[in-house]
Amino acid sequence: MNVIETQGIRLPKLGLGTFRMQGTVCREAVESALALGYRHIDTAEMYANEDAIGAALAAASVAREELHVTTKVWPENLAPDSIRRAFDTSLKKLRLDFVDLYLIHWPAKGMNLPAALDTLLKLKEERRTRAIGVANFTVALLKQAVEDIQAPLACNQVEYHVMLDQSKLMAYMKSRSIPLVAYCPLAQGRAAADETLASIGRKHDASAAQVALKWLLDQDGVAAIPKAGRKESQQANWDAMKLQLDDDDRAAIAALPKGRRFVNPGFAPDWDR
Repeated sequence: MNVIETQGIRLPKLGLGTFRMQGTVCREAVESALALGYRHIDTAEMYANEDAIGAALAAASVAREELHVTTKVWPENLAPDSIRRAFDTSLKKLRLDFVDLYLIHWPAKGMNLPAALDTLLKLKEERRTRAIGVANFTVALLKQAVEDIQAPLACNQVEYHVMLDQSKLMAYMKSRSIPLVAYCPLAQGRAAADETLASIGRKHDASAAQVALKWLLDQDGVAAIPKAGRKESQQANWDAMKLQLDDDDRAAIAALPKGRRFVNPGFAPDWDR
């Protein structure tokens, strides 16, 4: 599988997102994905599914060194002591000795970013997480983390899909060799209904969603974590990696409107900074 090498880890470009999947549904989805060949599982303390994922990982006959597991700390827990408590809880629920990537899930207003990142770095030094990173960080926040604090960020996880331009953010991240992990990569299902993508798909005997996903995976330094609870959807996403988009396809996708953001909670940062 295609992987991105970043800060000493190998991040599979296609992963399984698990937001809003819990309990037996989540456990079975992770078991199914692992059986199909997925090795990148994304979760967070806020998803309330780390215990289900831990059960799936424990039941799987996949060597730990083949797995990549990401989890995240919620912004309410960004004080150093709170981070450690949250991390301990996540690790226990996941039934793991370490995670591969630990992220700040969202920036918080008034947060002490140097202290938070220092705590994450100490967890890395203790070999409890193999790498650290952030999610939903703007260029201004990344500059603070990378240039002022000099944190070794393995990724920035943000919303990214065919309907949202992230070129400004990506230009800075590329200049600093920070990969982008795209959540909501199918625009919360809107990509599947887009006629331009469907037309491209018909040319390649593929679905509109597969076209949208392959467009992301074709980009250097970009990984994607589509949520897929059903085995059929997981297989379709996996098969998207086989698509070969051409220049005409990419031009048609580039012409799509790019101003639609679907994840924008009240506590989100100023995206233009």
